[in-house]
Amino acid sequence: MTKEQDPRPATQPTEPDRDEQRETARALKELRRPVAWMTRLGVVLGGIGALTTLMPFVGIAEIGRALLAEGPLDRGRVVTAAVVVAVTLVLGWSCNGAALWITHLADGRLQADLRRRMVGKLGRVPLGWYSATTSGRVRKAAQEDIDDLHHMVAHHDVELSGAIVLPVAGLGYLCWVDWRLALLALVTLPVYFTAYAFMMRGFTDKMRQLDAAFGRVSAAVVEFVHGISVVKVFGGTRRAHAGYRDAVRAYSDQYTGWVRPVLKLEAYTSMALSVPVIALVGLAGGTWFTAQGWVTPADVLAEILVAAVLPSTLLTLNQGLTAQRKAVAAAGRITTLLGTPELPEADSPHSPQGNDVVFDNVTFGYEQGTPVLHGISLTCRPGTVTALVGGSGTGKSTLAALVPRFHDVDSGTVRIGGTDVREIAPRDLYRHVGFVLQDIQLLHGTVADNLRLGRPEATDAELAEAAAAARIHDRITRLPRGYDAVIGEDAIFSGGEAQRLTIARALLADTPVLVLDEATAYVDPESEAEIQDALSTLVRGRTVLVVAHRLSTITDVDQIVVLDGGRIAEQGAHDELLAAGGQYARRWAAHHHPDDGVVPPGGRPGAAAPSAEENER
Repeated sequence: MTKEQDPRPATQPTEPDRDEQRETARALKELRRPVAWMTRLGVVLGGIGALTTLMPFVGIAEIGRALLAEGPLDRGRVVTAAVVVAVTLVLGWSCNGAALWITHLADGRLQADLRRRMVGKLGRVPLGWYSATTSGRVRKAAQEDIDDLHHMVAHHDVELSGAIVLPVAGLGYLCWVDWRLALLALVTLPVYFTAYAFMMRGFTDKMRQLDAAFGRVSAAVVEFVHGISVVKVFGGTRRAHAGYRDAVRAYSDQYTGWVRPVLKLEAYTSMALSVPVIALVGLAGGTWFTAQGWVTPADVLAEILVAAVLPSTLLTLNQGLTAQRKAVAAAGRITTLLGTPELPEADSPHSPQGNDVVFDNVTFGYEQGTPVLHGISLTCRPGTVTALVGGSGTGKSTLAALVPRFHDVDSGTVRIGGTDVREIAPRDLYRHVGFVLQDIQLLHGTVADNLRLGRPEATDAELAEAAAAARIHDRITRLPRGYDAVIGEDAIFSGGEAQRLTIARALLADTPVLVLDEATAYVDPESEAEIQDALSTLVRGRTVLVVAHRLSTITDVDQIVVLDGGRIAEQGAHDELLAAGGQYARRWAAHHHPDDGVVPPGGRPGAAAPSAEENER
């Protein structure tokens, strides 16, 4: 039986769930601390505004008493009541307006503070954190979750104070007139509260089920869109639609099965809070009370006016609870992001005294107790090219990522120019180490801005020189605005062209140490040849660590390191490893085609480039 079909009652929150709820509630309180005083001031003004909102009803009741009183009309009493009504209306509007202005100001300050803190945090976390964290999670925390705090900070507390003060003051006034009128004003509320408790039974569990069902709908949509070309080619459109229809039907059945009876019940019970029903009950009860001599008709009028206000406060309370749930969840995610461990910086940083890269007995794992690399010792001498080779999951990309300090090692050291990378200031490190990754990252901005990321002061001539060396200058000059064209608007590049842009960016940054992570992994042969030409220029004179995708591109490198199971299996030059007859030789024999010719990074034509993908990260 599926979760949606399970007829068992929803489970109650466990103690860990309650602990988590309390923790997120504390997180929300902590986030709001910088503007707490402004919120409290808004609450006070909102309470005063709500209290003055009650005065017009009291004034109307007093005018009613004056009009119904025996004898001549007491004009002074009527005028006084009218003046009180007018003054309190103006005072109430002023207090409510001031309260909301202050809390909106608090909301703006809080949002600005949180976004500044997030930007600062995102600039200090290890670069490897971005590989393990989806951009959607960051965007949600930085945009949607902060927006979810808006209602809580700017509206909720002020409206909540009014929703509490108004009915309490109103019932207090009715108790002062006659306690029976206060009970009469509340007589319809138990009907709604009982029905509401029934409707909200198991709400959290049901919402969790609905979220899971909607997630399956979203997954079906994504799957269909991503595979639509293949589906159409093979004539499977009807079958592909079936998966989406099934997911939507399951979600629809689950949603309607829960909501339909709830809506019927709410439609009937909400009548208990409607003004006509409240007025009818008040008139009926008031008539009886008047006949018994307990109250006057003017007192009944006051009861009806006050009782009619109560439902609006309940609606405000309900909306406030919903906003609070969202805000508490958002605060938990924001706090988690702000609590991400930062990249430790040395108190007294040192600069590299050379361009050699040394791995000294390095062990590293993404999870505690599960190492990916075991005791790696390797030296990359200045001006040489070192290639990392191995099967999928052997740790090639992980080892390369330790040089620009995407992660910190668990044991051992990674040194550049004799200095532990952990002792180098991040800004100094990234001026010394550049990288060209398989996953191309271009920012929304001009082509020139993207190229100048590593060297903002570069001149236009230096820009053009780097682009020409990367074999991308001609393509840029053909754009409508050349180097001023905006990426994603009037500058649309293919995968190979975008990769050559990143190579030009690395050339312009001119770092003495360079990490290349499968830069030609998923490009067509023509683009690969142009990228290889660009790489030949890029690696010249630098200390280069390259994660090899095709063995034919590394035949002329200075040393090849074969990884297996996170350890170095063999190491040497191309000819030496072939002669040794080990793993590298077997890989070469399996994929070598003598008729192909590709220029490797070393600059000399090497052996053939195999057509099959190899050594995936």
